[in-house]
Amino acid sequence: MTRKTRIRAALVTATALVTAATVTAGVSAAGPEKSRSSEKPSKKQIAALFDGWNAALQTGDPDKVADRYAKDAVLLPTVSNKVRTDRVGIVDYFHHFLENKPVGKKVQTIVNVLDSNSAIDTGVYEFTLTDPATQQKRVVEARYTYEYEKRGGTWLIVNHHSSAMPEG
Repeated sequence: MTRKTRIRAALVTATALVTAATVTAGVSAAGPEKSRSSEKPSKKQIAALFDGWNAALQTGDPDKVADRYAKDAVLLPTVSNKVRTDRVGIVDYFHHFLENKPVGKKVQTIVNVLDSNSAIDTGVYEFTLTDPATQQKRVVEARYTYEYEKRGGTWLIVNHHSSAMPEG
């Protein structure tokens, strides 16, 4: 092997090593970042989003409740025939609903985590409502579906359907 051939072989080997190291470093750097961004939340984490929503109800502030919804969310509420498709409509609904001092409790929940940024929580919940005039309490059972999306790192409700049980 001539000196020129040895130099050329050394250069090819060095280039191959640098390329391999660069590709490996790139894969390593992308790997954890990619896996972090694609990590799915647990079903328990998604189910707990209801607790935050229910706590917002307890404040009595319709704006705090509306903060749990994406700005393009759709609300099909339990005790209104109006479909709410914007923040103004959602705040309006909760302004009236909160007059009954609702306290929610899940009876049955089924969570489907779709991916790292979306999930569905569906099932049955009940609300203890207090009549503002008589202070009498009553319990209303309803079916629910919450569709959540993670936007800007925050889980928000993008779709919420709630309806009284048809046989109740």
